[in-house]
Formats: sequence, C-alpha cells, structure tokens
Amino acid sequence: MKFLHDTIKKIEPNFEKGGKFEKLYPLFDGFKTFAFVPEHTAHTGAHLRDGIDLKRTMVTVIIALIPALIFGMWNVGYQHYLALGVADQMTFLDNIIYGSIKVIPMVIVSYAVGLAIEFAFCIYKGHQINEGYLVTGMLIPLIMPVDLPLWMLAVSVIFAVVIGKEVFGGTGMNILNPALTARVFAFFAYPSYMSGEKVWINTAGSESLVDGYSGATALGHLANSGTLPTDTQATYSAFNMFMGVIPGSVGETSTLMILIGAFILILAGIGSWKIMLSGVVGALAMGGIFNLFAQYAISPEQQAFMAVPAWQQLIMGGFAFGIVFMATDPVSAAQTERGKWIYGFLVGFFAIMIRVFNPAYPEGIMLAILLMNVFAPLIDHYVVQGNIKRRMKRAETQLQTANA
Repeated sequence: MKFLHDTIKKIEPNFEKGGKFEKLYPLFDGFKTFAFVPEHTAHTGAHLRDGIDLKRTMVTVIIALIPALIFGMWNVGYQHYLALGVADQMTFLDNIIYGSIKVIPMVIVSYAVGLAIEFAFCIYKGHQINEGYLVTGMLIPLIMPVDLPLWMLAVSVIFAVVIGKEVFGGTGMNILNPALTARVFAFFAYPSYMSGEKVWINTAGSESLVDGYSGATALGHLANSGTLPTDTQATYSAFNMFMGVIPGSVGETSTLMILIGAFILILAGIGSWKIMLSGVVGALAMGGIFNLFAQYAISPEQQAFMAVPAWQQLIMGGFAFGIVFMATDPVSAAQTERGKWIYGFLVGFFAIMIRVFNPAYPEGIMLAILLMNVFAPLIDHYVVQGNIKRRMKRAETQLQTANA
C-alpha cells in the first residue's frame, strides 16, 4: 500500500491547479480518496462524530448487498436449469457460473455507464466526484429482470443519473431514489421486458425445451390467476419464497439474504432500523385490514391478494429488498427520528395497498417508496414544527409558573 500511496503522491501535481491534467482532477481525486482516507479537513462548523466518510459508508452498503448478489446469481442459474428440467443434475458451482455470466455484465454496464456520466458532470462542473453511485450502481442490476437487454439497462441508468439525480444537484440533493428511478423508467419505457413470465428467467436458445414453463413471480401468478402454483416446476411455498428459490428480480427473491444485509446495515449504524421496523408494521397493518375484508373483493384476483396472510406479504416480491436497501436511503427518506417512523409505516402501508388495487403492476413497494420520497420533506417539516410548538408551549407554561 505504501508503494501505491507514494505513486499517487508523485503524480498528483499533474492533476492539481496548473498541472497539465488539471481538468481531470475530479477523476484523480475520486480514485485517490477511494483507495485512501481523504486528507480534507473541515474549516468551519465542524460537527464530525466519527472517522467514517461517505466512501466507507457506501462500501459498507455494498458489503451488505453481497449476500443478495451472490444468491441472485445462483438463483438465475437454478431457475434456468429448472426451466430446462435438469436442475437436479446441476451443482452449486454450475448455477453460480451460469448466473455470473448473466448478472456480472449487468453490473459492469451499470457501473460503466453511471460512473462515466458522474465523471463527465464532475469534470464539467469542476467539483469532486460524488460517491453516491457506488451503491446505486449495484442496486440497479439487482432490481432488474435477468433477461433485460443490456442497452435498455444502460438507457435506464442514464435516465436515473441525469434526470433522477444530477438535475437536482447530484449526491445528497436528489428527492427520488435513483435506483428506483431507473426501474420506473424501464417499466414504463419497456413494459414487455419488465413484466410477464419469461423475463424473470433466462431461456434464450431453449424455447423448444421450456414451452409451457411458467416463470412468473408469485405476485404475477396472483394477479393473473388468483392462485399460486404448487407443481414440481415452481413451488411458491412460504419457505421457498423466504429462501428465494423462485423467479424474480436478480437480488430481490431471497428474504434470508436481505435480512443478513439488514443486520450488517443496522450493526454499522448506516441503515435506519426505525424505517425498516415501521415499514414492516405498516405492511402488516394494511395486510391485516385486507384479510378482514377479503370477502368484499370485486374480483377473484383481488380477493386472492386480499386473502394472502399479512405476514406472507413480507416475503413476496421485492418488499423486503425495498424496505431494507431503498426505503432507508438517507438522502430521499425522512431525516427526523419521529419522521422515520411515520415515513416507514406509510411506505409499508401503501406498498400492500398498491399490490391489491393495481392489477397492472402488483409489485407496489417501488411506487410506495417513490411516493413517500416526495412526501418525506413534508413529514420532516411537520415533525419539526410540532417540536417547536411543544417547546414554545412548555416555555410559556414555565414562564407562567415562575411569575406566579
């Protein structure tokens, strides 16, 4: 590491003001501060509580995403071989290798396109590179179908970074979660590649072998037929949905792996356990209400959704992934402590509501998070104003008591 540090110090003057690569300093600084702790110091208003910086925070989140990523690669291979009817003949390594071939290019495209845009904006504006995309670049491929063409993924990344982030001022200024912005764009721009049965498993070149195979997600089955199949090809039992051996977005299927990531985030003090817990409570509340009124549903499909046990809603679709990794985004989520409880509860509450009342898109966690991203500043505003009013009232009471 000393050799690398000495090398960076040696070439640094070329990128500083007056050097021949002065305009590329943001790019150089990004790599330098990624490899080593930044040497920047606060000049005024210092309020640092520990030694961790934004890059180290982002790296911790990526570590928390690794279990979901690895399992997602394995599941891509498993679902592929399951569709071919040879899953029992394949080893763990076979599934991982096949899944890696499909998933790693998605990760590479996401980072290459996203970081290129970030670097371009930094060089143009002359400011330091924002580290926020380190996490966004991993989240985007994990919430996409495995069969999404890479060029569509690239266009979605461009939209998310430019429209969802840079137009607001970059990292720390965006009002919407950039990863979810990418998925929303892909869903509305390329709906046939973001819904249906075949997009969730890779069956390229194997059409004759997989004719009639159902690769729909659990929510997709409920929306289309009002039932969950339990045949030998795709068993949507509660255990399988919790473990994640079902079709779905790359990193969203395994609740177990997501819980491991949640534990890492909470232990590191990065993810808000208040938002996670209140989100679960909100989902259970809405799910419980639907359970009580399932008999009044207006269609069999809606009744099927309403009759799903409230606790089972937590392990279906992308709810767990969304509530752990995206609802807790410190930029677009509520900032006040009481606001986090309100924000998380409403995310979970609306996620289940959208699942039931939106048959065209039964996965509601994405829309619920984006909706609450918009209202998060308003929630914080009223929480702060409420605190001010209570303090003023206490001060007036104390003053009256003192005068008496």
